[in-house]
Amino acid sequence: MSRTPERAGLPSGGGDGQPTERKDRVGIDLEPEHAGGMHAEREHAEREHAAREHEARERAELEHAVQEHAAREHAAHGPSPYLAIVGATGTGKSDLGVDVAVALREEGVRAEIVGADAMQLYRGMDIGTAKLSTQERRGIPHHLLDVLEVTEEATVAWYQPRAREAIADIRGRGALPILVGGSGLYVSSVLYDFAFPGRDAELRARLEFEAASSGIGPLLDRLRTLDPVTADRVDVANTRRVIRALEVAELRETGHGASLPERPVEWSPVTVVGLGAQRNVLVDRLDLRVRRMWESGLLDEVRGLLAQGLERGTTASRAIGYVQAAAQLRGELTEDDAIAETQRLTRRYARRQVSWFKRYPGLHWLDASDRGEEDRARIVAAVLDRLAR
Repeated sequence: MSRTPERAGLPSGGGDGQPTERKDRVGIDLEPEHAGGMHAEREHAEREHAAREHEARERAELEHAVQEHAAREHAAHGPSPYLAIVGATGTGKSDLGVDVAVALREEGVRAEIVGADAMQLYRGMDIGTAKLSTQERRGIPHHLLDVLEVTEEATVAWYQPRAREAIADIRGRGALPILVGGSGLYVSSVLYDFAFPGRDAELRARLEFEAASSGIGPLLDRLRTLDPVTADRVDVANTRRVIRALEVAELRETGHGASLPERPVEWSPVTVVGLGAQRNVLVDRLDLRVRRMWESGLLDEVRGLLAQGLERGTTASRAIGYVQAAAQLRGELTEDDAIAETQRLTRRYARRQVSWFKRYPGLHWLDASDRGEEDRARIVAAVLDRLAR
């Protein structure tokens, strides 16, 4: 992708590039002498009007030429590429997305960000998700943030078409979409062309009853028989995901489930960069980040969300940090225990994210261990270089 926007040059009306003035007809002045001033003013107004009309025509022709050029490029090369920035939590993906968009803006290229974080979809979940404030976004448009109430369920099947629609809309306005996030399945649903397995409410209810009555063990045993690969990957501590995995496996077994492609197939041309950090650096950063969440008022945020029905939400109620803060508010955990448990789960989540994104073919990793200004500039330059290839 060229980082310098192309300009379509069109000849103007005059040889020197200025609008061509309308030549007045030569005639006999039959007006009295004292009307000369009014006549001159009228001629001046007419010339001004003609110049404005000429300028409007030029602008319309230029816009038409740009649109035709874009259409030719699309026909020749397909849709313009977009950028995806992925990686573990705490590596600085959100900041990098804004840094890249601002750098492109300075070069005359507009860019907009599409979020790929399941918990940042929720209004009011700001501190615990490290959501950028309006000021931190620095005028760069962001999409798919703050679009759900905490009582609503977020699913990948709900997210995928909306994210792709946002990307198509950004492209349609001549800007570069930047997909930013660390929710692996959400990112994959946009990058790669696959359909989601179906659902069966009756089967789901039966599995949920089995889990409640007999525990998760028998379900895991059945999942290992039907789909050992998924069984090895699924978070066994997350009953909801185990049930969903078994639902998909049983639907596939009976011929009613969709299957994912063996090899990832890109939905649309994309440049993917991964942001990483040295393990010890990331661990320290995550532990500090969790402590700062509590110092920044996470308890007050959770208290307000509980009043809005947080515990009724099937997705938002499971967010790391929010579960522990709610338990602290109920007196079930001390603050030190709530923070320690959040730190432990956040570190585990980051490891799973790294493992997920390592499977991406052609992913270019950038080291974000150092957060100094020079290092941030280096990473931005590396991303822009990847885009230009």
